[in-house]
Amino acid sequence: MKNEKKSFNIKNSLIGLFTGFINGSFGSGGGTLLVPILNDIIKVEEHKSHATALAIIIFLTGASSAIYIAKGTYDFTLTWKVAIGSIIGGIIGAKLLCRLTGKFLRIAFGVIMIIAAIRMVF
Repeated sequence: MKNEKKSFNIKNSLIGLFTGFINGSFGSGGGTLLVPILNDIIKVEEHKSHATALAIIIFLTGASSAIYIAKGTYDFTLTWKVAIGSIIGGIIGAKLLCRLTGKFLRIAFGVIMIIAAIRMVF
């Protein structure tokens, strides 16, 4: 039992390392990868995987932002302007998350990722 718990923690740490690397390298994306990872690898229920990914994003963005601030590649004015809308949108989204089915969340998330991928390619 002890070895199972140890390997489970190692797996979680490797997932964190991977998503942190992606987030730090590209300025985002680590949290986006967490949803399918939590669903498919850790076997977390759909609603919990979305909520957990959001909570983990705090640490991903905090660590990455500290480096960007230290290097001077950070726009404080833009950050505050966008943050106000983000807070309001986050509250609305979190309240809505509880009302949606897991199947709808999976499909909607997939569609958004496909649209984002197409925009990045073209």
